[in-house]
Amino acid sequence: MDTRRLLRTFAIGLGTAGLLVSGCSSGGSAPSASATGSAAPEGLEPYYGQKLKWRDCGVEGFQCTTMKAPLDYAKPDDGDVKLSVSRKKATGPGKRIGSLLVNPGGPGGSAVDYLQGYAAIGYPAPVRARYDMVSIDPRGVARSEPVECLTGKEMDAYTQVDQTPDDRGEIAELNKSYAKFADGCEKRSGTILPHVSTVETARDMDVLRSLLGDDKLHYVGASYGTFLGATYAELFPARAGRLVLDGAMDPSLPAIDINRDQTAGFEAAFQSFAADCVKQTDCPLGRTSTADAATALKKLFSDLDSEPVPTGDTRQLTESLATTGVIAAMYDEAAWPQLREAVAAARRGDGSGLLTLADSYYDRGPSGKYANLMFANAAVNCLDLTPAFTGPAEVEKALPDFEKASPVFGRGFAWAALNCGSWPVEATGTPHRTEAEGAAPIVVVGTTRDPATPYKWAESLADQLSSGTLLTYEGDGHTAYGRGSDCIDTAINTYLLEGTPPRNGKKCT
Repeated sequence: MDTRRLLRTFAIGLGTAGLLVSGCSSGGSAPSASATGSAAPEGLEPYYGQKLKWRDCGVEGFQCTTMKAPLDYAKPDDGDVKLSVSRKKATGPGKRIGSLLVNPGGPGGSAVDYLQGYAAIGYPAPVRARYDMVSIDPRGVARSEPVECLTGKEMDAYTQVDQTPDDRGEIAELNKSYAKFADGCEKRSGTILPHVSTVETARDMDVLRSLLGDDKLHYVGASYGTFLGATYAELFPARAGRLVLDGAMDPSLPAIDINRDQTAGFEAAFQSFAADCVKQTDCPLGRTSTADAATALKKLFSDLDSEPVPTGDTRQLTESLATTGVIAAMYDEAAWPQLREAVAAARRGDGSGLLTLADSYYDRGPSGKYANLMFANAAVNCLDLTPAFTGPAEVEKALPDFEKASPVFGRGFAWAALNCGSWPVEATGTPHRTEAEGAAPIVVVGTTRDPATPYKWAESLADQLSSGTLLTYEGDGHTAYGRGSDCIDTAINTYLLEGTPPRNGKKCT
């Protein structure tokens, strides 16, 4: 259950939990002033001057290409990274506005998959009519020189390690598993590993903006994608066009605060689930109160810790996998019926339902192969901020605060925050306020009971950004755009199509 910073949109299998990154201390020096003018930044002319060669993707209506970016922006002559880009051109009617870059979050979610599988189909027709829908897999992700760390079998073992250790032996085993993960990343991806920061990816986005022929970057980022968008606005305020940051992160927070806030966020989401569950005739956690439901779920976890149950797979359902399965369903209330059924089955000794949810979270395919989502997730997180904890003693000291934040998930979340403690590359980012002075109006969207990106983060980011405007969805689930609220969708569509942001503080249900 590595939930530290995987800020995901469950409904589409993408999206991401954990640390935030420095706005301009990672990936070499900040871009020169010319980066916000018409010329390419000094030393980067070959990258801003390259020509994109578009080809048919093999997916109807989509074009694909690759672009080059410097491996190290501080030393642009020392090698390249090749980044995968896809687009679907504006369909009309209406005058084309430009390109709309989309990112589903993660870090580690494939933006190309998101575009081809959802955004270019699921975004409102008027938006698709007037924008070329564009995505780029960030460096280290999916098709863009992906970070690799463990084999499928090694990853299976990693996901089953007890993340609520009860004794010194289990603590040592957990710590060893984090070290093995980090060592695998260094051995398999040592060249790219120091160069997957959010700042570097934001700079890649500006190269792409230029190659697409756009004076401004128009962008919709979900979850971790909000931090990427805010970082872009901070680096290139004059280039920031219509930016929607949905399910916002707070760049001013250190790692430990982010982890603790998320812990409380998932507790709030569970309370919403439990309140609904006890009203349902098929609730496997009882039908009396949310407190009793929490007690029943904790007992299930405890029972699985003592004796895992079969799944019909070679893997058994352990406490760690069961917890991950429950967490996966917290991202979208549409998954609550599936969760009720899976928990009921687990209590009968059938762990297949919760295992399926856990596998969706980890992006594990039926063949046992994992996408690189979790590898890229750790690589970006551990580079973006100093770890929350560097050793078990620090975790043990923080346990009471985490368990207070979530009696159900707190212990596991605290131990999960240790995963950057063994990271082989020193963090380059620091928490700070992100103001993006001079940027055009930026719409920040927050959901009041969002488990992965607590609502107060959206409030904070909107307050930090000099041109931020807060749009609130009063509801459950992770992110808000395109999830059923006409009020939210209308406000964002109007902004994207007309450039008029919603009134600051507008609330929707």
